[in-house]
Amino acid sequence: MSIDPKTVKFDERGLVPAIVQDARTREVLTLAYMNEESLARTLETGQTWFWSRSRNELWHKGETSGNTQHVVSVTADCDHDALVVLVEPAGPACHTGARSCFDLELSDEQSHDGLFQELYEVIKTRQRERPDGSYTTYLFDKGLDKILKKVGEESAETIIAAKNDDPKQLVSETADLLYHLLVMLVARDVSLDEVRAELAQRRKTGVASAAE
Repeated sequence: MSIDPKTVKFDERGLVPAIVQDARTREVLTLAYMNEESLARTLETGQTWFWSRSRNELWHKGETSGNTQHVVSVTADCDHDALVVLVEPAGPACHTGARSCFDLELSDEQSHDGLFQELYEVIKTRQRERPDGSYTTYLFDKGLDKILKKVGEESAETIIAAKNDDPKQLVSETADLLYHLLVMLVARDVSLDEVRAELAQRRKTGVASAAE
């Protein structure tokens, strides 16, 4: 810990940006904000603490997920108004389950992968908050057996649409099937990163996959 907290220049809101990097790879994991108290807790505990601008409260990274960050060092830039925090992460840095919050490339159109991740996060939110009138809430309230039954039904309907040589119906049924598969993954607490990793491993080792 090479920083003197007294030298840090907080902005008019009492905040300073903190760039969190993997201490080993120097990969940028996230950009968050610290106030005087969260910086003090970070230095005292050796784990990252931040200030949530949306919730207006302190938060300890990994407190609920277990994805804590062990702090190796905290340094300031030449103007002392920005911090770099080197950490040893115990899990993903991003709330989406991705290793880094900076894993999306900017493009004119949203990537298919980004769309699936966004839908996955919406479904996770529905599972947690259970808003009234939501079909996703209905599925989670009914439980895993209902979700699996719907996956089976949508699979059969997708097969029928393909057999009938109806492109529009096939697109519609495929979308329904993918949605219910995502609900199933959320219900079983399986992330899209785990699925991606499995596909990548299969491709790397030459094991047959659906993509080959």
